[in-house]
Amino acid sequence: MIGLHHYLVVSAVLFALGMFAIITRKNGVAILMGIELVLNAANLNFVAFSRYVWGGLTGQVFAIFVIMLAAAEAAVMLAIVIAVYDRFQSIDVDRVDSLKG
Repeated sequence: MIGLHHYLVVSAVLFALGMFAIITRKNGVAILMGIELVLNAANLNFVAFSRYVWGGLTGQVFAIFVIMLAAAEAAVMLAIVIAVYDRFQSIDVDRVDSLKG
């Protein structure tokens, strides 16, 4: 039987992979993908705790809110990545060290 601890292990793995991607990647898009993995790990925790501990729809409501925030974050960050690429012809975060030309 699948219990709460199984979901927590999967969530911890997702979180660790997301943090690994954020820390080690130099590409702006790869960093955004790492942030999305961290947010999905949080969503999995919300839904799992809602199912096994609270017994209501509270976790699902929080997960939908996080999904909406992630969509807005992705739109804004992709616009920033496009603007940085237009300015510096690279999305390597090490090469872009200032916002001034």
